[in-house]
Amino acid sequence: MFAEVFNNKVLGISIFACFLAQFIKIFTGKGKRIELARIFTSGGMPSSHSSFVTSLGTMVGIERGFASTDFAIVCVFALIIMYDATGVRRSVGKQAAILNQIVDDIHHKKQIENKKLKELVGHTPIEVFFGAILGIVTALILG
Repeated sequence: MFAEVFNNKVLGISIFACFLAQFIKIFTGKGKRIELARIFTSGGMPSSHSSFVTSLGTMVGIERGFASTDFAIVCVFALIIMYDATGVRRSVGKQAAILNQIVDDIHHKKQIENKKLKELVGHTPIEVFFGAILGIVTALILG
């Protein structure tokens, strides 16, 4: 059973596309300086979520056919994941920025716990778009 999982070409290429997007993030941070820690973060350019699911969708389309039910299922879930990345998760990031500003404002008046929330949680639409393109291209090249 484990051998089948590790020999699954579709899964392997999809995971590679995800890690490739995470690797690219090292070079696309603020100020365009190299930040190795960004390989472990969510949010940023390109979206590894989008890269992951579009690579999976492309591979399923190639292997099972773009008119197949399998492709339709993967496509629906990919769209939900990409919508979530630009909608809910991005809103959480904006809320974190506002809360961090409130904490900063309050901190100047009295001593409170000054723990910053992570602001880079979701993705902009352009980050999702380029993550999706990366996933499709990775699947087409490696598939």
